[in-house]
Amino acid sequence: MNGFGLDHLPYGVFSVAGGPRRVGVRIDDGDESWVVDLFAATGRPELEAPSLNAFMALGPDTWRETREQAAAEAEALRHAVPLADVALHLPIEVADYVDFYASEHHATNVGRIFRPDGEALLPNWKHLPVGYHGRAGTVVASGTPIVRPSGQRRGDPTPTYGPSTRLDIEAELGFVVGVGSELGSRVSYDAFAEHVFGVVGLNDWSARDIQAWEYVPLGPFLGKSFATSISPWVTPLAALDAAWVELPGQDPEPLPYLGPGATRGLDIDVEIEVNGEVVSRPPYRTMYWSPAQMLAHLTVNGASLRTGDLFASGTISGPEPDQRGSLLELGWGADDAFLDDGDEVVLRYTAPGTWGGRITLGEVGGVITPTST
Repeated sequence: MNGFGLDHLPYGVFSVAGGPRRVGVRIDDGDESWVVDLFAATGRPELEAPSLNAFMALGPDTWRETREQAAAEAEALRHAVPLADVALHLPIEVADYVDFYASEHHATNVGRIFRPDGEALLPNWKHLPVGYHGRAGTVVASGTPIVRPSGQRRGDPTPTYGPSTRLDIEAELGFVVGVGSELGSRVSYDAFAEHVFGVVGLNDWSARDIQAWEYVPLGPFLGKSFATSISPWVTPLAALDAAWVELPGQDPEPLPYLGPGATRGLDIDVEIEVNGEVVSRPPYRTMYWSPAQMLAHLTVNGASLRTGDLFASGTISGPEPDQRGSLLELGWGADDAFLDDGDEVVLRYTAPGTWGGRITLGEVGGVITPTST
């Protein structure tokens, strides 16, 4: 199994030789990688589009039907273009972007680093999935250069301004909403598969010095909003049927709208590579809050979902030192732990496949370039 077989078929947006963008699925056949042109294969007009949004809005019945058609076309390699001949683009038009904070190990580590004299977890953390709204307009496709951000940093006695000197990564998993909801309604945790189309690898780049100065009392802002990278391939939920597992457990039991029947997570392994060296392997199965709980909490106040909404897990960190999903944790806040200009970061993801073996989710990469100001 090469990770991009018929049991996977992730969706992406591609173009050939500067031509129009269309929706396709990836299939690897031996040593060859291909993109199947789904508009040419199916004639469905929503697939002759520069994003997945129009197709995702059609809902689960259409997703299943199109996946069956895509599998037949991919098996026969009809309407297939060599992957080497295509350009890949941001796969979705991002409507809203929400970042959660769903790993107890990550939240505890960060609390100890940022608040060494206080409680690592704040009183609300085990009662609700903490999150914040990010900037949809700065979600970019894997491979987009990441410009080092500038901003205010804590100083003595007054703050300073300049390029971030503590530029970090956050290895996360992103969830892509296909079907929206009405303003004022709530989406139950058991309706997760009716609304969420699939998942993407995600790196929520973070400027820790800017973040540390600004985040009290309202939370992250400029330290997070400059760039979030996602993979060019969206893995549909159907390809992850074999990956669902029970999470480690929640204590105290959450309020009824958050379960307790919603505590399944995904057995997805992440690999973090910096300048060609693997520095950590965080496991998503160790998260505290589940994807369905994040979705339920996101809408419990009546906030609507829109096609193209993206919500992310927050940094994935496991209990072991070599399972931490950020450089802040890996270096425990040391000044030399962060990214230099020219550094390249690549995140890779794998999950159990429905035919056995493992599928390879789309990787997320980016190179740090000098500040523009």
